[in-house]
Amino acid sequence: SHKHTPKPCGNERLAINVSGMRYETQLRTLAQFPDSMLGDPRRRSRYFDPLRNELFLDRNRACFDAILYFYQSGGRLRRPANIPLDIFMDELIFYELGEDIMNRFKEDEGFPKEEERPLPSNRLQRKLWMLFEHPESSSGARIIAIISVMVIVVSILIFCLETLPDLRHDREGTGINGWNMSENMPAASSFFHDPFFMVETVCICWFSFELIMRFACSPSKMHFFKDVMNIIDFSAILPYFVTLGTELVKDNDASPATSLAIIRVIRLVRVFRIFKLSRHSKGLQILGQTLRASMRELGLLIFFLFIGVILFSSAVYFAEADHNKTDFVSIPHGFWWAVVTMTTVGYGDMYPATVWGKMVGSMCAIAGVLTISLPVPVIVSNFSYFYHRETECEDRSEYTHVETGICSPLNGTLLGGLCTGQSIEYRGGNMYLREPLVTQV
Repeated sequence: SHKHTPKPCGNERLAINVSGMRYETQLRTLAQFPDSMLGDPRRRSRYFDPLRNELFLDRNRACFDAILYFYQSGGRLRRPANIPLDIFMDELIFYELGEDIMNRFKEDEGFPKEEERPLPSNRLQRKLWMLFEHPESSSGARIIAIISVMVIVVSILIFCLETLPDLRHDREGTGINGWNMSENMPAASSFFHDPFFMVETVCICWFSFELIMRFACSPSKMHFFKDVMNIIDFSAILPYFVTLGTELVKDNDASPATSLAIIRVIRLVRVFRIFKLSRHSKGLQILGQTLRASMRELGLLIFFLFIGVILFSSAVYFAEADHNKTDFVSIPHGFWWAVVTMTTVGYGDMYPATVWGKMVGSMCAIAGVLTISLPVPVIVSNFSYFYHRETECEDRSEYTHVETGICSPLNGTLLGGLCTGQSIEYRGGNMYLREPLVTQV
């Protein structure tokens, strides 16, 4: 009842019983945050016991220590070290500290931030966008994702098989892409009838269709061009059209060797198609997030290796200077040996022959092992963090949205199974997809 609830004024005290543990604090302390559950007399009155003249909360006592300190310190929120993050988050939701406090706490904890991405306003475009961009949004999207993965695998398989000596296009004197190396004459006819080219054409048709559909339905064309995955998709189909243009329009004045060199470099980009699989693989996405979150550690590793390469290549050069048949004729020649030794690969193509040189080699190997092992725990910790976050989010994955303005609800069958950690939000007549961003942990 409201008449039993103390008013937040002066030095009046309020007793709070949390699972048998009794706390007392001044009402003006709680009144610093009137939008919270304890700071609002109306909301906290639901838990008031008039017989004992106290609030009774059947909640976690260790968490309440941090909650009470939040009020007493004027807004400092610290999670107890022995309390799991998910339990503490549940307590914060119960005490209704507010979205700003929650976001600040998530940031302090290294929690993934959320990025808002607009969705197409047109219903048909929105359905097509979810079909091609979010494989887990519906059964149709999963089918399209399976087809896309199969096409990617076939394309990569063709890329590898066409280099086999028995299947290579130039096995009888015809160069890559139909150039006759013996007569310096194009063999475009055989090129266009090549089975590998035909299969490649089918794969490219699918990749192009997929890219065009996503571009046509994209709610933000600028964001579409900036997306790394779309850049990879474009790079995957570019070599085909460059090769096709080279075959159709040949410059008679151009050297076949030059054309071959250019085409080989461009066709090498085809290998990047393997990264298209990351769009459909959670494991690859987790690996990418881990590498992005560990860039500082990887940068330090490269920096330490650079220092070690300079030091040990210089040391081994002077240690081997008096040896007649030394492989270390200069310090730059020793760079390769230092890299191979520090990474514990040890090809054996270069090796020290003198006693001093072997001592330098031993120290180089030991330094390499220590240097490489230093950032490994951090990288493993980051991978474990992203992996468990993904697993927990999959267990609790659910579709939620907030409806405002004149927008109509989405078809639940289309978006009812959104990707992990994602949600749809209506705001100001617009639709947004909210999903976590990668942060340093």
